[in-house]
Amino acid sequence: MSTLFYAHRGSSAQFAENTRAAYLQAIAEGADGIECDVHLSADQVVVCHHDPTVNRTSNGEGRVAQYTVKQLKELDFTVLRSTPIPAAYGDIHEQLLTLDELLTLIEHSHAAVGLAVEIKHPSPAGRGLEDAVLQVLDVHGFNRETGAAGSNGQIQVSLMSFEPESNRYLADLVNRELLCQLITEVDAEWVDELLSSGQTDRAAVYRVLQRSVEEGLELISRGTVGMVGPGVAGCARTRTWSGGGSVEAWCPGSGPLTSRRTRATCTAWGCAN
Repeated sequence: MSTLFYAHRGSSAQFAENTRAAYLQAIAEGADGIECDVHLSADQVVVCHHDPTVNRTSNGEGRVAQYTVKQLKELDFTVLRSTPIPAAYGDIHEQLLTLDELLTLIEHSHAAVGLAVEIKHPSPAGRGLEDAVLQVLDVHGFNRETGAAGSNGQIQVSLMSFEPESNRYLADLVNRELLCQLITEVDAEWVDELLSSGQTDRAAVYRVLQRSVEEGLELISRGTVGMVGPGVAGCARTRTWSGGGSVEAWCPGSGPLTSRRTRATCTAWGCAN
């Protein structure tokens, strides 16, 4: 059994999440891999950003999908951290990266690094987001069977989402062992509260999270995906399994490198890692 340490949104304890600085710092710290989140911009470019809006992470407001890449790069995405950014990590307007730029950054580092791409939903593009992600990966030599990408196959790619439909769609396009179903429990009352307070974007995200448990565990039990996350505890909910199997589990951690990827043996009663 092996455990790999992935930098969640880059080295996001030191630099603002999903920024050039955070990714470069993660590589410098020796992370086994990097996790990033992706959305589509208004001009249909895959960008690395967690939220559906830029409100929390920048000095701007509005949905990511309403901005072109050029407009996004004019915003300041360093506001979440006060750490000065070294000149080698780029200036303020070089911090937001496209997925293509992130892959190029990893390639130029000459490091053997894993890349876990979380596909964020709901997306105005629907499955067009998955198609766009695959197109970018293909440009970088992505092997849909092994997950290897980069000029020397040094980038090991995996794809993850809380949206079960995303994994169902991708299961017909890539090796299912490269897919991870993220799972989290959400109280239905939270969605109602968000809607009543006018937070429609957050309510839409929480609806996806609601479906991640029941539908997601079904995908896991059927072998549609090869990984489960964000923690080993998710396996314990898989009561439909009648025998032993093997599944990779994404586990939350702490510190600059905040996710662990561990292969665990899971049965109807839970996981041993």
